[in-house]
Amino acid sequence: MNQSATRRKRKGWQVALVVVLSPLLIAVAVVALALYLISSVCLHILIWTVWSTRGRDILFVYSDSPIWHDYIKQNILPRLGDRAVVLNWSERKRWRLSLSRMAFYHLGGYRAFNPLGVLFRPFRRGRTFRFWGPFRDFKHGHPEALGQMEREFFALAGVQGPDAPV
Repeated sequence: MNQSATRRKRKGWQVALVVVLSPLLIAVAVVALALYLISSVCLHILIWTVWSTRGRDILFVYSDSPIWHDYIKQNILPRLGDRAVVLNWSERKRWRLSLSRMAFYHLGGYRAFNPLGVLFRPFRRGRTFRFWGPFRDFKHGHPEALGQMEREFFALAGVQGPDAPV
């Protein structure tokens, strides 16, 4: 048998296998999506009920990076006060299993997740603010994006204070 006949035969089996397994793959995808949505809704309900009784509605995650650590400690965290649950990414090995940790892993994703601010409002999805890009620009002498993100974040949170970064 020549090579092209072997390829056609192999391709035929692959197509048949995909056709036979596609209902199973679709079912698995639907179940995974349903589980993700259920876990997301349950997480938000827990946050709304548990955190709101303590007056908290913000999750803020940062690290000890020299680019933003001091800036966040001086300009962002004091303005958030007791409303924020704060996690330090640099200390993640010491994090216990908690609602804040689950919220971070669920909402933070795998890109530009540090620094991160998430605002939780009842009956709405958490609004995520990814500060990594604006801090990168800030590091290179362009504070406009950071100032804009801060203004939007604090306005949505209802926090008053200075406007743009120095």
